[in-house]
Amino acid sequence: MPPVAPKPEFLFYDGHCALCHRAVKFVLRHDVSGKLFRFAPLQGPTFQAQVPPDRRAGLPDSIVVLTEEGALLVRSDAFLHVLRRLGGGWKGLAAVLVVVPRPVRDFAYDFVARIRYRVFGTKEDWCPIVPPDLRARFDP
Repeated sequence: MPPVAPKPEFLFYDGHCALCHRAVKFVLRHDVSGKLFRFAPLQGPTFQAQVPPDRRAGLPDSIVVLTEEGALLVRSDAFLHVLRRLGGGWKGLAAVLVVVPRPVRDFAYDFVARIRYRVFGTKEDWCPIVPPDLRARFDP
C-alpha cells in the first residue's frame, strides 16, 4: 500500500510584511509536491474562518501554522515545523536548530519580527507577484 500523502496545512502570514511574503515564496519553491501547505494572510477571511476568535487572541502577527491535527504553531516552532515538513536538508537544519532552547529561538524570532518592516519593508513597498500556476494554493 503506498504511503498516504500528507494533507495540506495552513500557513498564515502577515499580508503586509515583505519578509513574510519572501518566506511564503521560499516555501512555495521548496514544497516540491505542492501539497504541503495552503497559504492565506492573517488579515483575511480564511484565517477568520479557520481559527476561532478565542484561539486568535494573543497570536503574533507574523507566521502561524495550523497543523493537520489542529494545533496552532507560532514563532520558532512554526518555522521549525515548516522546515521539517519541507524535508531533505531543511529537515536536517530543523533538527540542528531544535537543540537551541525555545526561549532563545523565540527571542531571535521576536527580534526579527520587531524590525521586519524597517528592514524588509511592507507589501506596499514591494509588489509580490504570484504566478498563475501557484495562485490555486492561496486563499483570501
